[in-house]
Amino acid sequence: MQRHTSKGLAAGGIRLATYLATSCILATSPTFAASSADTRTQLRDSGCQTLAQRVTAIPGSGPIWLASYEPAPGGEPLPAPLRQSAFVYDNALAGIALIACGQRDAARRIADGVLAGMSRDRHYHDGRLRNAYRAGAIPNGPVPLPGWWDDASKRWFEDRYQVGTATGNVVWAALLLLATYEATRAPAYLDGAKALMGWVDKETFNADSPAAYIGGYFGHEPNPERQGWKSTEHNVDAYAAFRWLARYSNDPRWNTDAERARHFVESMWQSREGRFAIGTRDDGRTLNGGPSALDASLWPLIAIPDAAGTWQRSLDWARTRHAVNGGFGFKADPDGVWTEGTGQAALVLLATNHADVAGPLWPLLLSQRAPDGMLFATPEKRIQTGLSIGPDSKTEDFYYFHLPHLGATAWAVLAATGWNPFQPRGCRANCAATTASVSGPSNGPANGPNE
Repeated sequence: MQRHTSKGLAAGGIRLATYLATSCILATSPTFAASSADTRTQLRDSGCQTLAQRVTAIPGSGPIWLASYEPAPGGEPLPAPLRQSAFVYDNALAGIALIACGQRDAARRIADGVLAGMSRDRHYHDGRLRNAYRAGAIPNGPVPLPGWWDDASKRWFEDRYQVGTATGNVVWAALLLLATYEATRAPAYLDGAKALMGWVDKETFNADSPAAYIGGYFGHEPNPERQGWKSTEHNVDAYAAFRWLARYSNDPRWNTDAERARHFVESMWQSREGRFAIGTRDDGRTLNGGPSALDASLWPLIAIPDAAGTWQRSLDWARTRHAVNGGFGFKADPDGVWTEGTGQAALVLLATNHADVAGPLWPLLLSQRAPDGMLFATPEKRIQTGLSIGPDSKTEDFYYFHLPHLGATAWAVLAATGWNPFQPRGCRANCAATTASVSGPSNGPANGPNE
């Protein structure tokens, strides 16, 4: 889990300022501006088409899970643990992106898959979700989990991470249901979001200082292993979902829960470096201050609308410590471009009024388009994150590979449409928090950033 980040701190603001100035000069050229806009439009249209095609390729109109990865063109087949896997996080992103594309019915099929996963688990009946399900149409009965048959041992295997429950994945599923509710006003989606976040509230909050929502649970039922570390990213997600729920309910717990998550995120701000720590160690108390993750640095800027102005310095950190080959990498001093994170950076730059800086990212993202339309997770053969998949990992074994990836495709669409997945429809970058119950459909604009 350790990755030191100790160089280039003081120069961050100067470097970003120089980069901003250069981009502004380039943006004065009509050709450059037109090219950037055209590429962004192409990225949006091709991404929307690809996601919609993945849904319509599954017959019927019932609930589905979309495969997270596809084999690389002309390459080896997917490793066994990924062949059937539909990760909840990737599917939540794809569903929200489809709503941004105006493909409401396609998004509903994924949202219905989330509801099925909650209500028809083979063991759990408490509102949680697994981290992954089996890709495809969901049959009647228990919702199938991914796995693989091993001929040598004559046994069926399931990945321990995939059958577990990470708090952040549950929250992203709730964000999808909330977005689907706003698009359809079907009560089942709001009820589902409440059930998911109710599970987060009941099962993952830990009051030990710094109080926050823990990582979740790892491994098989009936006794999965509790993961006591606390993640900045997970608590950013939780803040957004709890705060969103507070718009539709007079239940005071949603605001209480949101503030708990927010206080933790605030405690992770490292003012000297101008960035967010990724969270705590396994004890839930000790700061894990070494590694740096791009999403933990960027997401607070769009998930917490009234964030402290000093948090904008995390853009400097991202630019000086995560920039690589014209894009952004997952960890500090990265070994390659992380396509998903580059999409995240493009969206955050738009939301923070740096559309000109985001401009060069559009062609980079579009260049990652595989022949089948999905974006590669990375242009490299493999990139490191500096993190481990689970408690039984012996090394930092969480990697991204050169494979067409649903999550990367969805983030690129969200960026190209300017759609903020953390905020309600019509809620712009600086919208104020509300505790009032909101009724009736929103007539506001899409919840993308002001540009």
